[in-house]
Amino acid sequence: MEDTKKIYFASDVHLGAPGIKDHRTHEKRFVAWLDSIKHKAAELYLMGDIFDFWFEYKHVVPRGYTRFLGKLSELSDMGIPIHFFTGNHDIWLFDYLKNECGIKVYRKPLVKTFNKKKLFLAHGDGLGHYDPHYNFLKSVFTNKFAQWIFARIHPNFGIGLANFWSGKSREKNNKEYGDRYLGDDKEFAVLYAKDYLNKEKIDYFVFGHRHVARKICVGSESQLIFLGDWIQHFSYGVFDGNTFELEYFDTHL
Repeated sequence: MEDTKKIYFASDVHLGAPGIKDHRTHEKRFVAWLDSIKHKAAELYLMGDIFDFWFEYKHVVPRGYTRFLGKLSELSDMGIPIHFFTGNHDIWLFDYLKNECGIKVYRKPLVKTFNKKKLFLAHGDGLGHYDPHYNFLKSVFTNKFAQWIFARIHPNFGIGLANFWSGKSREKNNKEYGDRYLGDDKEFAVLYAKDYLNKEKIDYFVFGHRHVARKICVGSESQLIFLGDWIQHFSYGVFDGNTFELEYFDTHL
């Protein structure tokens, strides 16, 4: 990591979400941010739910996102390592981004050390045992046989069905949690981070998922960062090798 460059983090863009009024403006805003960091980024971490829905059939991927995928390819071709963590909305992303854009895909949390600072990286859903109902659903959606069955459905119907399910899931989450911080004793990710610190020292836990832009102290020398989203907050994380900050993208798009 060069001294003059930084590591960037973003999550929960939800490209293609039915609740977004102007999809082209939404995509162009995020692409403009990617373009703004391309000469400053040592690495880029996309922390899940970048797409509101994604499923790769063997020869078919969802239509759209041309500007976004082109910009990712540009950054990758410039030599910027790009890391993509699958979220609960784009859990069915397989090898398309890897093969077409040169991006590394992660399906599980990752602990990485930068300049002697240890970061725990994950989308933030299904951590620990705090939500057994969700964990069961996630186990179904990540089951290879269930994925094989879904792939047998024609894309015209399968993608429409999945978009409907995604919308219902979002409505339920917004009703129960919304984008408000529930408190240290109710946020599953915070409880998980505090438990995790009993077995390993972590300087920064970096999560998406909750659509909350917030830094929380989870230990005497540990912080949890919720990255927010690109629907209301237009927020992202920046790590300079020593400290981690939340910043906000200002655009007139």
